[in-house]
Amino acid sequence: MIFPIFAVMKQQMLKVHCVNDYARYIGAPELHPLVSVIHYDELEHCRHSLNNYDVYGIFIADEFLENLTYGLLRYDLHQHAIMCVSPGQIGGKSDIGEEIQTKGWALLFDPALLHGTELGKRMSQYTYFSYNTNEALLTDEAQRQTIVGFLEQIRHELQNGEDDEHTQHILMHYIGLVLEHIARFYAQQLSTSLPTYSDLLNRFENLLVRYYDEGKQLQLGIPSVKYCAQELFLSPNYFGDLIHELTGETATTAIRNFVMQRARDMLISGTTVTEAADALGFKYAAHFTRMFKKHFGVPPSKYSL
Repeated sequence: MIFPIFAVMKQQMLKVHCVNDYARYIGAPELHPLVSVIHYDELEHCRHSLNNYDVYGIFIADEFLENLTYGLLRYDLHQHAIMCVSPGQIGGKSDIGEEIQTKGWALLFDPALLHGTELGKRMSQYTYFSYNTNEALLTDEAQRQTIVGFLEQIRHELQNGEDDEHTQHILMHYIGLVLEHIARFYAQQLSTSLPTYSDLLNRFENLLVRYYDEGKQLQLGIPSVKYCAQELFLSPNYFGDLIHELTGETATTAIRNFVMQRARDMLISGTTVTEAADALGFKYAAHFTRMFKKHFGVPPSKYSL
């Protein structure tokens, strides 16, 4: 199937510089230089491809391989899924020469389409573009139909529009609706999947404790969101969104709270400001002092007396 599966092996790739690079490869109509809507059900002689994207892509899969499991979640063969990719990402499956039949839809759009637009300014809010494959959006039939309905409207505009001054506004409107609805459905999925991650906060805290107990801060510095996410087998954005859903705080704030609490305990026990800064992984004591004062409202010297 064409649905992206992120690969770890170095293999021959299809470089998707523009949306029509992908459309041509699978034999889909080329309707616009910056936007492509693909309905896989209508295509013949499709082949797999391992893709290196320079464009945004939203893939709706209507079928799965048997016994398909990604990470912590096992996919129900009766469910649909949506996976999103952004420029710079790699996804798909290597072509081994076989022709395949797959069902679903895809929307690809070029970053150039967003330049100077309000939607372009909001793209960083759609954190799901950096989720891993095991964090795909699982949708019910009604949710799928909502997204597919917007894709059909986009395709209708591409096929039948006048390509006048209104075209881009119409395209941006429907692409924006797609992105907003995916964000809504992801928020619902995060909320309902929280029991699956009920022990995440404990594992997160234990990870931070172990990080310092093993002295990793001496080489790596203060633990990063990326490091924690990787250790917990999550993408940084999905991890951050889960932590925010569970605590109301960002993952960065949660790490800072842990570090600052540890710093205060060290200072109270007699550790100097410089020693605490070094032990906690700060490159400069001044950076530690600024963070401590911002967090507690007083400089660390007040605690080290």
